Amino acid sequence: MNAGIMYHPDYNKYDLGLDHPLIGEKPKMILEFLKNKKLLQKLTVFTPTPATTQDLLRVHNPLYVDRIKNLSKNGGMLAADTPAPKGIYDIALLSTGGTKQAGKHLYENYHIMMNPLAGFHHASQSHSSGFCFFNDIAVVIEYLKATQNLQRTLIVDLDVHHANGTQDIYYEDPSVLNLSFHQDGRTLYPGTGAIDKIGRYSGEGYTINLPLPPGTGNTSYLYALNTLLPPLCKQYKPELIIYQSGVDTHYSDPLADLNLTYDVYYHIAQLIQQLSKKSCNKLLVLFGGGYNTQASLISYYNIICGFLNKNSYIQEKTRSDLRENQVKNLVNEIINILESHWNF
Repeated sequence: MNAGIMYHPDYNKYDLGLDHPLIGEKPKMILEFLKNKKLLQKLTVFTPTPATTQDLLRVHNPLYVDRIKNLSKNGGMLAADTPAPKGIYDIALLSTGGTKQAGKHLYENYHIMMNPLAGFHHASQSHSSGFCFFNDIAVVIEYLKATQNLQRTLIVDLDVHHANGTQDIYYEDPSVLNLSFHQDGRTLYPGTGAIDKIGRYSGEGYTINLPLPPGTGNTSYLYALNTLLPPLCKQYKPELIIYQSGVDTHYSDPLADLNLTYDVYYHIAQLIQQLSKKSCNKLLVLFGGGYNTQASLISYYNIICGFLNKNSYIQEKTRSDLRENQVKNLVNEIINILESHWNF
């Protein structure tokens, strides 16, 4: 299996400040961790080039792109939680270009491609917050539509925060099946992703949200994923799978309240890798959020172990899961909501 990862030293300049949860150096630390664990040698490391204006404008409003470019000249604020430091436009272009290039390599004999600075799913066409500037997920999809005739993309977004920007972009579009597992928006930013939001017009049934209650643990999480994802993948027959692999679902993450442990990331990766091999054999992995640095490094490592079938992943004691019945009820609810669209 050919697998690769994107990396540029300037990735580490995506830093929103010392008093901000999103700090630089994490991409560098990820690669160093993989190297120390002798896992990096199993991956081809590619150096990304920046996305072009044309790439951005397939997704974003020109005035929005200009706003970020102008903010980047002297620094400012994109949103209350998202500083726009001087030079961020170029770094955001680079990270977006990394995702675009990773997608391109999937059509050049690579089966799994990863980008450690990616998955900026809060960016919509003309606005954003949540530490995001450009929606690299949509940029790579639209690029591959234009260059590879891509027609069906399955997004599996498991970041703890709802993928509101990606949902906005594709809410009426059946060319993207967007599955988002996230902590219930009534308890966490961005406050969206209700279970009854399933798309509109020709896109109805192609947006699927599972809002999980705080305290959800490994057992109920894996139950939900194993119940919903394989049937969706089998019926949709994706030509590309994008896995937004945010690990802010780990119990130690300071910004959220789910209760997952390291083991679950290995099992998630195994499942998604198997589904990719059965369908399209094109898996794009965008590392997404994670705000406890050490926990994030281990979780990403376990994800890559899962992809590469390396059994010596890092384990820890399972936390209590007090939400099993509640999550099973939510799964049954979403199955009922989607019964006219999908068979489970």
